[in-house]
Amino acid sequence: MAASPSSPRKRVVLLGATGSIGESTLRVIAAHPDKLELVGIAARAHHARLAQIARDFHVPHVAVYEEAAYADAKASGAFPPGTQLHGGPAGLVALAALPAADTVLVAVVGTTGLEPALAALAAGKDLALASKEILVLAGRFIMAAAQKHGGKLLPVDSEHSAVFQCLAGHPQAGVRRIVLTASGGAFRDWSHERLTHVTPADATKHPTWSMGPKITVDSATLANKGLELIEAQWLFGLRPEQCTAVIHPQSIVHCLVEFTDGAMLAQLSPPSMTFPIQHALLHPARAPGVDAALDFTKLLGLDFRPVDELRYPCFRLARQAMAAGGVAPAVFNAANEVAVAAFLAGRLPFLAIPAVVDHTLQHVENFEPSSLAAVLDADAGARRAATARLRA
Repeated sequence: MAASPSSPRKRVVLLGATGSIGESTLRVIAAHPDKLELVGIAARAHHARLAQIARDFHVPHVAVYEEAAYADAKASGAFPPGTQLHGGPAGLVALAALPAADTVLVAVVGTTGLEPALAALAAGKDLALASKEILVLAGRFIMAAAQKHGGKLLPVDSEHSAVFQCLAGHPQAGVRRIVLTASGGAFRDWSHERLTHVTPADATKHPTWSMGPKITVDSATLANKGLELIEAQWLFGLRPEQCTAVIHPQSIVHCLVEFTDGAMLAQLSPPSMTFPIQHALLHPARAPGVDAALDFTKLLGLDFRPVDELRYPCFRLARQAMAAGGVAPAVFNAANEVAVAAFLAGRLPFLAIPAVVDHTLQHVENFEPSSLAAVLDADAGARRAATARLRA
């Protein structure tokens, strides 16, 4: 959706303003005050940081979606006069459908962003997606809503933004496959013996990206790349066999697209989320970037290697779920969230994460959902099964 003639700047709602994606988005908006305007922000609980953002960017609408934190935010007196404060999950939905907004960027963790994403599309907004779980859980329903209401889906993940850019102007029939790149995570060169002693502190030190703890662990298991393949299948209308990945330690090439004639296009940029975020928010326009571009006088080499599915069983399980279809991707995602949370809490060894996911996929019946409620039921069942496996 283009900005209205009376407001030449694109008006943005940012859900997940205090996380790593949120902070990068704020840098992009601050760099382009003539092109972008922040009209709504939301976070789970960090109301002090939200208040600071509201002051810095003159944001009129703020949501705190954890109920206890919302009560604290209301009592804090930290927000500028006139700020409209929204609370609870309904607050996220209210911001997503805000009449003053053109684009809603969803960067909240996990499946919390599903209802706001659907609300944004129903309200005719363009949807910039940084929460891959939304399409993994409910890709069919998100894509149907986008088609029904005419909103654009703008990928924010670096890999999907790269595919989006490489596919521009090319008919889908000419695409043979897409290849997403993966850094290999924090432990790509560790021995199996060393992996048995991995701690949460080890797992949250990513070699090339600055991300939140959950997604950094997912990068180490390559569950993240599996989720991205499932997301790419929905975003670009591909078959499971057209979606694959390679290890690329430098995180400079973000995707390769192979066409039916054998030619390949690649998208390159430094490992900073400001590049895909800016592309999503300003699309189809281009503008000077926030971070420095690649310097080929200093770039010494680009390495690629196949993904070893024995070393990365979560990646294999994600591909199996993608091929199975139905609610299997949602079950994979739910089980992985439960397992990673247990690992970060010190209750599950790192190498046991895929065992929990595998167990859950085997014990939750797969089916083709006819409604979003059915998907949510499968998600809840998967979380129960994964939790039971942890207690066994």
